[in-house]
Amino acid sequence: MLKEVGVGVALGVIISLIWLGFNIYPVLFLLGIFFLLFKVLDVRGGLKEFAPLKSSNNKIKTNISFEDIGGQNSAKKELLEALDFIKIPEKISLMGIRPLKGILLVGPPGTGKTLLAKAAASYTDSIFIAAAGSEFIEMYAGVGAQRVRQLFQQARNTAKKKNKMSAIIFIDEIEILGSKRGSHSSHLEYDQTLNQLLVEMDGLSLDDDIRILLIGATNRSDLLDNALLRPGRFDRIVQVDLPDMEGRLQILKLHTRNKPLARDVKLKKIAAETFGFSGAHLESLANEAAIAALREKCSRLEKSHFYEAIDKVIMGEKLDKRPEEEECRRIAIHEIGHALVSESLKPHSISTITIIPRGKAMGYIRQKPEKDSYIYTKEYLEGQIAILLGGAVSEEELLGSRSTGAANDFQQAIDLAKKIINSGMSSLGIVSTKDLPSGVLHQNLKEILNSQEEKVRGLIRDCKNIIEKAAGYLLEKERINGDYLRELLKMEKKNEFKQKVI
Repeated sequence: MLKEVGVGVALGVIISLIWLGFNIYPVLFLLGIFFLLFKVLDVRGGLKEFAPLKSSNNKIKTNISFEDIGGQNSAKKELLEALDFIKIPEKISLMGIRPLKGILLVGPPGTGKTLLAKAAASYTDSIFIAAAGSEFIEMYAGVGAQRVRQLFQQARNTAKKKNKMSAIIFIDEIEILGSKRGSHSSHLEYDQTLNQLLVEMDGLSLDDDIRILLIGATNRSDLLDNALLRPGRFDRIVQVDLPDMEGRLQILKLHTRNKPLARDVKLKKIAAETFGFSGAHLESLANEAAIAALREKCSRLEKSHFYEAIDKVIMGEKLDKRPEEEECRRIAIHEIGHALVSESLKPHSISTITIIPRGKAMGYIRQKPEKDSYIYTKEYLEGQIAILLGGAVSEEELLGSRSTGAANDFQQAIDLAKKIINSGMSSLGIVSTKDLPSGVLHQNLKEILNSQEEKVRGLIRDCKNIIEKAAGYLLEKERINGDYLRELLKMEKKNEFKQKVI
């Protein structure tokens, strides 16, 4: 609006001067100089301001509260304690507690760090201003430091204008702004920007008219400068990790509360099968399930829609390409080989077997963990290696040769074998793999892999009939659940028992 008024006034003045007979060239020259100066400042970021996002002080439907965030109970508890100096500053002062100046949220992408920051602003009735770390870095010297000063000043001015006593500044991807000084050899702009942020944080005090809390978010805390992480700046480092099973169940309940669910949908079972999913993955899962139901013109979301959505979130959309019949049979035998080994080592572990191409995979099996695990034994890792080798061995035993389809399986098996050695669980004992001669490392990897391959080969040879039958059924249906394979294994055991009796 101001720009339009200014342009109108300038044109009016120029027309008036021409009408009165004045020489307007000097005026045009000065206006040109001012215009160029304005443009240079704008390009360099001197005129840039950080627009405050709509927060709890605005009556909108998108308010975020801590009740709207599931699966992060520990993070919420730590954050709520840190927000007390804004919520109840008088009690904090009486106890002689130094207010916290900064909180760093650390965790993988999609775990809800931004949501927690927004909920903090809503909880404390504060102005919420957000920026990304990349917004502070420019090719011009001094611009980043200027923008940091602007950000804190704007937080104070906006809070006063809105009659608020506090403001929360949220900087996402703060590792760009706060990376270790001296790590950038090109110029010192990064260091100057970080220095200004440190100065601004040092200047925060409980006695200020506007109390400011800085919340940073990153998934690369190892890149941050030590001066930024010390007490008195980022006083608390809050881990925002991937949710456990109970957390995933909470998140699923939140994201399905506005969706009509069929009676066969058991959110607890879905939560159990989504180990490793972040909150963003689970939101996408619920959304994709609703899309699948809409596509099939169903009035409610059924169990099949959720399992289809799990596959889509993990592997991607179905591909139109369809391999030839011979390739399909090889893929089916490969996948049944994986599933057979998994069921033999750990009954009821297979949820789905499919040869429908998705993403880069021509087929895959989906296992369902009984519980969330964060540390693994040698036996578990060896079992996973055996499952990975099951596909290639199955191809070799039933078709007489292997294929390139097992390349990714082999790489994962090698990585697991390295993990066994790194963890001191191999015959080498506790060693540093970096200091091991390459020949010794290769030999031990080979021993681990060969040992599991021989076990798998014996199992596959004993179950050729089952693999053939299951692969034929899989070719016909393209997708089967683990119950069918378990039924075949059960029948085989009964037949073996009858033969022994006879």
